[in-house]
Amino acid sequence: MNNAETITKAIKNSLNIIEQEREREIISRRFGLDGHKETLEQIGEMLSITRERVRQLEKAILIRLRIAAEEGRIADLAPAEKLIIRNLTEMGRVARASDLAKKILGREATAADKANFSFLGEISPVLTIVTENDKYHNAIGIAEYGDEKALRTKVDEIVSLVKANKKPISIDELDEKLNYEHPSHIEAVARISKLLSTLNGQWGLTKWPTVNPKNIRDKIYVVLEEHKEPMHFGDIAKAISASDFKRKNVTVQAIHNELIKDSRFVLIGRGIYALDSWGYQKGTVSDIITKILKKAGDEGLSRKEIVKQVLKERKVKETTVLLNLQNKKLFTKIGKDNYKLAA
Repeated sequence: MNNAETITKAIKNSLNIIEQEREREIISRRFGLDGHKETLEQIGEMLSITRERVRQLEKAILIRLRIAAEEGRIADLAPAEKLIIRNLTEMGRVARASDLAKKILGREATAADKANFSFLGEISPVLTIVTENDKYHNAIGIAEYGDEKALRTKVDEIVSLVKANKKPISIDELDEKLNYEHPSHIEAVARISKLLSTLNGQWGLTKWPTVNPKNIRDKIYVVLEEHKEPMHFGDIAKAISASDFKRKNVTVQAIHNELIKDSRFVLIGRGIYALDSWGYQKGTVSDIITKILKKAGDEGLSRKEIVKQVLKERKVKETTVLLNLQNKKLFTKIGKDNYKLAA
């Protein structure tokens, strides 16, 4: 029997425990076992009962199913539990329902797949379910390592540490601040949070573009930050295409357009851009020379030293610097080889 059959049999036999067809219908529709989850109101309208009555029936049915599961009266549930626990152990003891289903079934999980695993997590005494809301993804954990409240507390603790760090942090760095048996357990818990995102091994708040870039400009920033040195806009486009970004189909022209518009990016050579946070400033080669000579004062600087300093800030040829030095309106030659700002 393959994994899919193991899960299917456990679901089928769990529903067979429910004697009344109406009650089976309620559970199937509430969990979305057929791929379409329905609200209390929708089910109430279909059955001509109130929303509150549907809620009461659902609660009572689940209690009976949990008791049946504890007493071992659901055929084929034990093999499914064993399969789920084995995979959860490998995944860090807890996982999103979608990730767990994908791992066990060996394919992308459908809505029905996720619902089936959530249902088993809800009735099994050896599993814990985390209900989805604005802060948490629907997740399943091994019960002996914590109930839903404990898991949510662990998630909140990690979110608080990331917030306090004020910049992306690695799992190993989080491991130094937490008391977990293994870093993989920290990552597993972190993945439950809807407030956290990860990129290139770094974890941060979902609203931070460095871990969750939503537009081209954010992706350019992440690429440059990771590369840690200036890049040509064509190479930036290639890096984005080869990245782990969710949407990475961009044109070279689109990259170039965004580089021009955003003040975070500084043109320092022909098509070469750097981040302003690296100390680069916008301006022409003449502007850079002016800044350097203004700092030097009336004593000026040698041509060699001017070239050296300009090349630290601009990816241009030495001859370009020398040509700009010939602008007598801006620069005055003093002595054999020195320059200062023109009066």
